Amino acid sequence: MVARHDPLNKITFGGLLVTLGIIYGDIGTSPLYVMNAIIGDRVISPELVLGGISCIFWTLTLQTTFKYVFLTLRADNKGEGGIFSLYALVRKTKVKWLVFAAILGGSALLADGLITPAISVSSAVEGIQILHPDLPTIPIIISIIFFLFFIQQFGSNFVGKSFGPIMLLWFSMLFILGFHQLMQNPSVLKAVNPYYAYQLLVNYPEGFWILGAVFLCTTGAEALYSDLGHVGRKNIYVTWTMVKFCLLINYFGQGANLLKFEGKTIDVNPFYQLMPEWFLLIGIIISTTAAVVASQALISGAFTVVNEAMRLNFGPKLKVVYPTDLRGQVYIPTVNWVLCIGCIGVILFFQHSSNMEGAYGLAIIINMMMTTILLSFYLYLKRYPLPLVTLTFLLFIVIEIAFLVANSIKFEHGGYVTMILAMFLFVTMYVWYAARKIRNQFVDFVKVKDFLEILTNLSKDESIPKYATNLVYLTSANRRDEIESKVMYSLLQKFPKRADIYWFVHVDVLDEPYTMEYKVEEMVNDKVIHIDFRLGFRIEPRINQMFRQVVEELVKNNEVDITSRYTSLKEKNVIGDFRFVVIEKTLSYDNKLTFYEKFVLNAYDFLKMLSLPESKAFGLDTSSVTVENVPLVVKPSGKFKLKRI
Repeated sequence: MVARHDPLNKITFGGLLVTLGIIYGDIGTSPLYVMNAIIGDRVISPELVLGGISCIFWTLTLQTTFKYVFLTLRADNKGEGGIFSLYALVRKTKVKWLVFAAILGGSALLADGLITPAISVSSAVEGIQILHPDLPTIPIIISIIFFLFFIQQFGSNFVGKSFGPIMLLWFSMLFILGFHQLMQNPSVLKAVNPYYAYQLLVNYPEGFWILGAVFLCTTGAEALYSDLGHVGRKNIYVTWTMVKFCLLINYFGQGANLLKFEGKTIDVNPFYQLMPEWFLLIGIIISTTAAVVASQALISGAFTVVNEAMRLNFGPKLKVVYPTDLRGQVYIPTVNWVLCIGCIGVILFFQHSSNMEGAYGLAIIINMMMTTILLSFYLYLKRYPLPLVTLTFLLFIVIEIAFLVANSIKFEHGGYVTMILAMFLFVTMYVWYAARKIRNQFVDFVKVKDFLEILTNLSKDESIPKYATNLVYLTSANRRDEIESKVMYSLLQKFPKRADIYWFVHVDVLDEPYTMEYKVEEMVNDKVIHIDFRLGFRIEPRINQMFRQVVEELVKNNEVDITSRYTSLKEKNVIGDFRFVVIEKTLSYDNKLTFYEKFVLNAYDFLKMLSLPESKAFGLDTSSVTVENVPLVVKPSGKFKLKRI
């Protein structure tokens, strides 16, 4: 396993290229629309241009470089990033409300995923209208979006290798176009002075609200962290140095060019104004292609977020595909096509990228604020000096609150779309989390040792038809000496199940992402065996295969005999059959619940219809699985006052 993971821990040209192709799309294509959003229909002035560029420079420096690249990337969970990985690192603090920060942050990130591909591709494709004003762009945009989501099934490694050269070409173009204009008016470099940002935000008419447009330059920063497991931290460190330099040169170049139009308004995207007329068509093609790549960062990040949410019991179990053998690279078909349909819906709803700017960024700033909160707890756990942790928290939370306030005006201009979606996702995740807490609280457990003699005798009782040679129960009991009472009810009362060997299998999901361990305890020799699997939250629980491997090792070590006990088959050394029993708990009508509990549990039951069955979620061969539905009595409604007559 270690050797397979090494590529992510080394700096190679291939790794750098994949990194460029996967995670920098969103933040890398921001020059397409950021300055355009800042300028809008305003009259060009040095205060506006220099102030806008100054804000961009310091946002990329403080928010993207310092917070995410320098600090947050260090908060990796065995190489994995993203807000749920960060939560897994800090939940040991036992601060219960941190779960809300994690769920809210994850929901906001996913909600923003609907806007990112739409605005990136739309901004680029609409450049064609400079040459062909009457050309309908929406069909082109939708076709590109569909193609992008279609290729996700081949894995982010394939996507990265395919898109990496394109992004290298894109950043080279950004640098050349920006540098050419910058050399004609290098005085624009004085915008590095934060004084110009201050003047814009404080003294320029309604200047503070321009922060809503400035924020668009850093909206891809969270993808750097979410996609950490796809490419590795070292590759991000190296590539970001180049990416940031190219971005800044292009922004300064746009500023230098805009100053030529002082006192005027413009109706052409400042980015395309950098291009000479002969290069315009080539530039639009490169920009459109890069914008397709732009969507990749958040799409692959969405797969990571949803996969981690499932493992941490924050959402229904969905089918997860591992397209490559590389660590961290997953593909979730349901998420992919839901995002695809959502993106197409956004495009049809807003029609134009300028309309999407009003909806873009409002949700993602919430994700960033939640990351700041969790990161502060992480730094505290790592024993950083408390004054330093406090200062860091205040710095970023103040910046992000300012961005949130500035973005709040976007709510009525389309921001409500992502906020409604974020709230829907938040409720979904919270319901799943809260319902499991309620249900688990009232699951009864019994001591296994009290039933060992009964199980041994049951195994020998030939008056009862043999149910299976090897009978395997999945149990949620965290203690090896305990088992759910419903399991024993299924074994002894519902329909006595005689078997030669009884297996109890428990899967413990750990805070670490890639742990794969197991422990075996033989409670009764060749009769009752308990297996604990300790799996990381990024590991797919393929229990059917894992269990088979463990049994083979036990047989090899002469620890268990799985030969069929039927006389005619035992003589020929035929392996006995295995049957898994999965107990599905359904909400009983015999419950006395509060309104909150009823809502949560009923919502959970509804969501469960969208979830994979337990047998498929654990990777079991359905041909050898029996599913038993057991009513869950959370709070008995009490005895009826019946009168005998």
